[in-house]
Amino acid sequence: MQNVGIRDLKSRLTHYLRLVKEGGRLVVTDRRKPIALIRPLDDTEAKASVEERLAVLAKQGKIRLPLKKGRFDLKTPPIKVKGKPLSRIIIEDRR
Repeated sequence: MQNVGIRDLKSRLTHYLRLVKEGGRLVVTDRRKPIALIRPLDDTEAKASVEERLAVLAKQGKIRLPLKKGRFDLKTPPIKVKGKPLSRIIIEDRR
């Protein structure tokens, strides 16, 4: 098991992911304090679908699944403002 700081992990992510892919395990540290473990997926985890993995996390109480199925549109509707468009005001101001 190898320790790696956050800064080094960010700058050499491909290298460290290659090590994990080959079976290695990484302990990620923040100011020398362990904060995370990166390890390869076992066969069961690798074959599980996203839905199955989410269900396991929900059973463990780590996440809550949405009550409704389907896609959610998280885009904010445009704000309608009275008056001239800002681009028009800028063009007029430059004249």
